[in-house]
Amino acid sequence: MQRLHARYPFLEAARETVATEAVDLATVVEGDEAVVDRARQRVITAIESGETGEPHRDTRIELLSYPVARVLVSMVDERVLVRKYARAEAATAYDRFTEDMTDTTELKSVESTGLDLSALLAEFDLRDAVRTAADGEYRIDVGTYLPLAEDLWDDGWRLVNQPLEAGEVPVDEDELLTLVREAIRGRIDDGLPFEVPESIATALEDEADEIREVLAEMDLTQDIDTVVPDLFPPCMKALLDQIQKGEHLPHHSRFAITAFLTSIGMNTDEIVDLYRVNSSFGEEMTRYQTDHIRGDTSPTEYSPPSCATMQSYGDCVNKDDLCERIPHPMAYYEQRIDDADDEELEDWRESDDGSDGSAASGD
Repeated sequence: MQRLHARYPFLEAARETVATEAVDLATVVEGDEAVVDRARQRVITAIESGETGEPHRDTRIELLSYPVARVLVSMVDERVLVRKYARAEAATAYDRFTEDMTDTTELKSVESTGLDLSALLAEFDLRDAVRTAADGEYRIDVGTYLPLAEDLWDDGWRLVNQPLEAGEVPVDEDELLTLVREAIRGRIDDGLPFEVPESIATALEDEADEIREVLAEMDLTQDIDTVVPDLFPPCMKALLDQIQKGEHLPHHSRFAITAFLTSIGMNTDEIVDLYRVNSSFGEEMTRYQTDHIRGDTSPTEYSPPSCATMQSYGDCVNKDDLCERIPHPMAYYEQRIDDADDEELEDWRESDDGSDGSAASGD
């Protein structure tokens, strides 16, 4: 059973196992170096690779590394880290339970894991909301579907693009498993960050500092495909405003705003159109530079400069409270997107459909 819980530590039963074994977390973080090291690796790999790394061969160490990793995430207390960590844990779980699949429409019950589709659905109270259809696919209640699909940005998941019938959304097996992955992500995200007792925080300060350094140095570009100028970081708002006023931007400023706009999903044509108001505009050069930054005509896809670099160039302006806690413009934008009202984002996404670049103007 411990092997199952080490493999899937988000299970309620796994938490109960840790609790019933009367594990003193303070004692673990102070005296069990292997658990702490695996927890540190778990979080850093989540930042760098979007998964949680190779599991430890000792199931006890692997199981205990999960609550310690949550402690480390809470100590760093950055929303972008919470999102990255939750996504990585969910992605790892998804890889594991899809490995357990047979060629049939269900997960096989494997002795090494003991986890099948029915157990997964029951774990997240989805069993009554999901029904097998006559065609071998599934139907899921729309009220259950919506919160699970809300963080899936592909337009195909939007309810308007689903053949809703009798309050149910049809999904195939892959789509159902993706929704289960989102349920896992939501559970892991829930409750983070939390208050960490001082005795535990003191013992883990070195590991938390290392994670902060890795987070600050990482390319925090996300798969964000929504252009919402009202949510831009102040530095990018200021640069965009200068462009719209036809002001000349030095090379470093031009690079920063162009890299930011490509990172949030604007295409080359849209970005070129933004620069047309500039008196020194040259379409061929602007297009070449944009494609180069995007990675279309270069071996590297460039990300926007970090906050520290923006400061050194003099482009860090109009700082607000969130800027004080964020190491990168993309992290700022992702958090603002995450905190925004869902209906507001939906309105912006709809206004972006078929956009000719006007969405970026804020008009």
